[in-house]
Amino acid sequence: MSGKTRNRRQKNARRVELALPSYRARRWTLLGLLSLSASLLVWRAVDQQIFETDFLQNEGQRRYLRVVEMPAHRGMIKDRFGAPVAISTPVDSIWANPRTLSPDRRVLVPVAQILEMDLDHLRQLLARRSDRSFVYLKRRVNPDRAKRLMDYVAENDISGIGLQREYRRYYPDGEVFAHVVGFTNIDDQGQEGLELAYDEWLQGTAGRKRVIQDGRARAVKDVENILEPQAGKELVTSIDRRLQFLAYRELKGAVQRNKAKSGSAVILDARNGEILAMVNQPAYNPNGTKSGKAGRFRNRAVTDVFEPGSTVKPFTIAAALESGRYTPGTVVDTTPGTFRVGRNLVRDHRDYGRIDLARVILKSSNVGVSKIALDLPKDKFWGFFSRVGFGDPTSTGFPGEVTGQLAPYRRWAEIDQATLAFGYGLSVTALQLARAYGVLASDGIRYPVSLLRQDEPVKGERVMRASTARAVRKMMEAVVTDEGTAPAAAVTGYRVAGKTGTAKKSISGGYADDRYISVFAGIAPASDPRLVMVVMIDEPTAGKYYGGSVAAPVFSQVMTGALRLLNIAPDALDDSVVKLAGSGGGG
Repeated sequence: MSGKTRNRRQKNARRVELALPSYRARRWTLLGLLSLSASLLVWRAVDQQIFETDFLQNEGQRRYLRVVEMPAHRGMIKDRFGAPVAISTPVDSIWANPRTLSPDRRVLVPVAQILEMDLDHLRQLLARRSDRSFVYLKRRVNPDRAKRLMDYVAENDISGIGLQREYRRYYPDGEVFAHVVGFTNIDDQGQEGLELAYDEWLQGTAGRKRVIQDGRARAVKDVENILEPQAGKELVTSIDRRLQFLAYRELKGAVQRNKAKSGSAVILDARNGEILAMVNQPAYNPNGTKSGKAGRFRNRAVTDVFEPGSTVKPFTIAAALESGRYTPGTVVDTTPGTFRVGRNLVRDHRDYGRIDLARVILKSSNVGVSKIALDLPKDKFWGFFSRVGFGDPTSTGFPGEVTGQLAPYRRWAEIDQATLAFGYGLSVTALQLARAYGVLASDGIRYPVSLLRQDEPVKGERVMRASTARAVRKMMEAVVTDEGTAPAAAVTGYRVAGKTGTAKKSISGGYADDRYISVFAGIAPASDPRLVMVVMIDEPTAGKYYGGSVAAPVFSQVMTGALRLLNIAPDALDDSVVKLAGSGGGG
């Protein structure tokens, strides 16, 4: 190759080299940027790991630290001697985090089976709450079931299911105390009875603590207690558990035997107004389902009113004695067994002729008490009934408690005053009637009734003379003899003062001829009263309906047991005085 050709090629090569772009500057620029970035990353790592450790630790804790609630123990309800009638037991509730719990059928089927849930319902529940991190799957699960579920979760490494400790209310005596104690809902809030009336007192204050949770939202470490839980306060009732069982058993038997619609019974301590027993039929089990027939949760002894019939007659006689116009020996002419008041006719079962006040009560004479009532000034008559508690609330604080009705005397027609004398035209609850009889039992002192045990002496209000109360009690003793309307109320070895009542039920347009309220109210021992009891049976349909044959036997059976349980000394040991139970009369 000639020299000229070689030179030409070298020149062409230099031209091509000059025409190509240079990457040297870019290369150094890129290397510089990469080195700077690496240096910054190293510096940031050193800064965070050495100089900003507190910040990182706080951020980590913030993501895993949680404040959780510590449930408080609800206060126990006890009878007067400290026996528990409502207690709280620890249970577990199952929750899930829909964001982390797998919707896989293989995961959910065993969960649904263990919790006895419908699979479709479980999947729908998780789907509806998919935007949340907490949802209850089942509340108040028994410990065995909760353990089975958590063992399954641990064995299969399932995320998103956990337990939360709660408390469930338990009622050891079931339906015997149901209407008094009531029950709570799933959140342990009172819904009926004393549970509702004293909900604020019984409720505790939930505590709070800070915990560290793992990736499955399980608490792995307690960090600190923010607020200690405070248990609710105990509530000691006036109820004597022994008398409650006794009254419940006898009332239930009477309602069933007489095929009655319902019934109530109340026992008061005559010395201070404490309610020692309060039972109703039909009843319910507060530990079971709360669905069913409407009205079965009502404590009828304080929420349902009725016309008391002849059980009011002792108070008409007492009003007459208090007026000063009458004495126990005053004679009333009931001939011929009827008495016309305006266009209305008051009747007795038969013509009792001329009888004194004691026989007016003994024979339960409507004519006798009507004539006595119409002889008294309206305002005085009304005032006496009001003072002993008719038309006045019993103020126990029980939910749904009603006042009954005693119409103002200014609105009375003459027949209203007459019928009031034998228990029509006013309405009472079983507790109101028991409180009124408590005045007769306590020698004229009206004590406030209470469902809570009274540890201090109770101050009462005198509403009638002691001599009046004693005189009426003496008259009422004759009722519980073979000659009276309630020999079935007698208690062997004890003097009993009582009165029957049989009232037709009010219906639209008047009174039913085949629907009755059967009542007995009594006091024992009559010589030194300790207990007052009212029994009311609503609409007995088995053939008997008189208070003396339907309600009086319940009084006898309960009082026989109660007087012995309380170790109250007999006051009628002479067999000639005691009249054993026989067939009932009217009233």
